[in-house]
Amino acid sequence: MRSALVRRSVLTASAVSLALLATACGADKAEDKNADAKPSAAPATSAAPAAKAKTDAELGGLIVTKADLAAYQFAAVPETEVKAGAAASSDKAECLPVVKTQGYAPVGTAAGVARTKAIAVPKTDENATPDEKAAAGLKMLAGTRTAVTLASYEGKGAEEAFAAVKTAATACAAGFTLTMEGENTKIDKVASGTATGGDEALSVALTANVEGVQVTTETVVVRKGNTVATHTASSFSGPADKPQAIVDAQVKKLG
Repeated sequence: MRSALVRRSVLTASAVSLALLATACGADKAEDKNADAKPSAAPATSAAPAAKAKTDAELGGLIVTKADLAAYQFAAVPETEVKAGAAASSDKAECLPVVKTQGYAPVGTAAGVARTKAIAVPKTDENATPDEKAAAGLKMLAGTRTAVTLASYEGKGAEEAFAAVKTAATACAAGFTLTMEGENTKIDKVASGTATGGDEALSVALTANVEGVQVTTETVVVRKGNTVATHTASSFSGPADKPQAIVDAQVKKLG
């Protein structure tokens, strides 16, 4: 059995600081009719309106590509994988935001979404033999692959999505059962930690035992303005490498 956790490499929120509209107005006090009238205080300047959420097309121009990371191959995400991630569930409702990060699905209601998958390309000498090139290809297939999902939100949606993942990671530290495409995978542990980048960042590591092999996915969730970038790395052959190079490139591209 290849669990959904590993087989699809299905790995993926919160975003804009929204200032509350503040207004202040001064109230005139009754003055002695012989006294000079004092002008009322000027109203406080309203905070700038929140940035408009980005569309699918706009996010598509911002998602990381080979032009940003030459050492990686990138591929489009099949619709079947998108649907599988959206339909994934958990035996514990409080863990659902973490489940969403594993399957290209945004947390909450996003106005725009973009997705890609990346895998590191092993370095090979230009004079490598056919056997050496074949070995490099096998290493690539067995290596870490990273799913990247960008989701943009209206209002406080990004902040709320990020907070939901953070809360779920803590609440589900002792594990849960993830169901995807009819397969159940027992997640033994969820470990959350700090990460760098954007306005907020969080790392989430899921550990499971799949056919006797301890498998770990490494997810980094970053909020930049009203866009949430989720980077989930998985491997067919054991613990995944942390996707730091991809995270750094994606955050830089978001500006």
